[in-house]
Amino acid sequence: MTRPSLHLRLALAGAVAVVVALAFTSAALTTLFAAHVQRRSEAELSVQLDQVVAGLGRDAQGALGLETPPTDPRFEQPLSGLYWQVDTGTAVLRSRSLWDYVLPLPPDELPDGQIHTHILPDPSGGALLTLERIVTLPDRLGGGVSRVAAALTTADLEEARRAFLRDLLPYNAILAAALIAAGWAQLFIGLRPLATIGERVAAVRSGKQNRMGEDFPKEVAPLVAEVDALIAAREDELDRARRRAADLAHGFKTPLQALLGEADRLRESGQDGAARSIEEIAAAMSRHVDRELTRTRLAGRSRAAKTRVGPVIERVVSVVSRTPQGAELSWQIDANGAPLAAIDADDLTEALGAIVENASRHAKSHVTIRARDLGAQIEIAVEDDGPGIEPSRIDEMRKRGARADQGGHGLGLSISAEIAEAVGGALELENIAPGLRVRLLLPAVLG
Repeated sequence: MTRPSLHLRLALAGAVAVVVALAFTSAALTTLFAAHVQRRSEAELSVQLDQVVAGLGRDAQGALGLETPPTDPRFEQPLSGLYWQVDTGTAVLRSRSLWDYVLPLPPDELPDGQIHTHILPDPSGGALLTLERIVTLPDRLGGGVSRVAAALTTADLEEARRAFLRDLLPYNAILAAALIAAGWAQLFIGLRPLATIGERVAAVRSGKQNRMGEDFPKEVAPLVAEVDALIAAREDELDRARRRAADLAHGFKTPLQALLGEADRLRESGQDGAARSIEEIAAAMSRHVDRELTRTRLAGRSRAAKTRVGPVIERVVSVVSRTPQGAELSWQIDANGAPLAAIDADDLTEALGAIVENASRHAKSHVTIRARDLGAQIEIAVEDDGPGIEPSRIDEMRKRGARADQGGHGLGLSISAEIAEAVGGALELENIAPGLRVRLLLPAVLG
């Protein structure tokens, strides 16, 4: 099961954080707006209270009344949501908008002129924001104390709050989208070095470069330095392993030479069978030593190696053609324009040398070597006009681990196959009329 990427998890966490933060911000702004609207409404009601108090007077019969009512037309509209009321203790004066409803002012003791705020029931349902003031009437109005109140329905306040929230939501959505996009862009830029680390590791693994490099931010520089140190430590271990394997292989050389010398003495004494057995054992041991030396050397090769195959072919043919068997053959080389192969020059020389030497031993009159560019691969085909090889032997040699030097054919081809496989190539054999074709397939250096 594939786990979500770090980029996706951080992006989702950032998006959730942005949405939650904007939700809390919207709630806080709405609360602040509602508080502001209430303060404005209280200020408006305070003005209405002043107008009501200023408009109090006596009519012709001497009854207390409101000679100059407030100018807001809502006071004249029944149940409009804006009301005033004056309670003199003996009579209650109220706006036409209250109709037959009396504001249920709670028992309250206020200093003269001080205002109290109440939330009272609305005659049409809901609640009323009510401001109350105690006023001491002058003698011309009969004296005494009156409770003057002005009230405004909170439905208007709630509607203003909801309208503010509706207007705020589209802008919050745009802001959320912008913040989420900015967060994703920040993550893409911030996490880019991690992607670069993956690319560099792949480049090191493929052999395009030997080290990660130093052009990284300081936050990931320690990780990169540790990876480079690990690569260097591995190279040191491989180098020590190669040296130990080489020492071990060279240590076998002297005993093998001693065995061959013993075989010569046995043959001179007429014990050909024992001498032949010793020689076969020594030859088998020598082949194993050479094979392990080749594997050890290949294990430490850089994957960034590249070699132009044409000069290597010419150099190998120049050496083999000087041998007694090679000097009697006709050599044809076609390697013009062959591109670079992703293999070390020494490894290519050894692999190709074994193939060409095998062809020179079995060819009757000529050997042809062609190099072709196949795109992702380079093919080096070595053809001889010898007796070829049995098809069953070819199938056997294609099996992993099969020995390519059995029966006198393909001596050294096992090492060539090891080298080809180590660099990502292959060794193929096929009979032709007449002779044998050995195809060495190597990865090309692209770009």
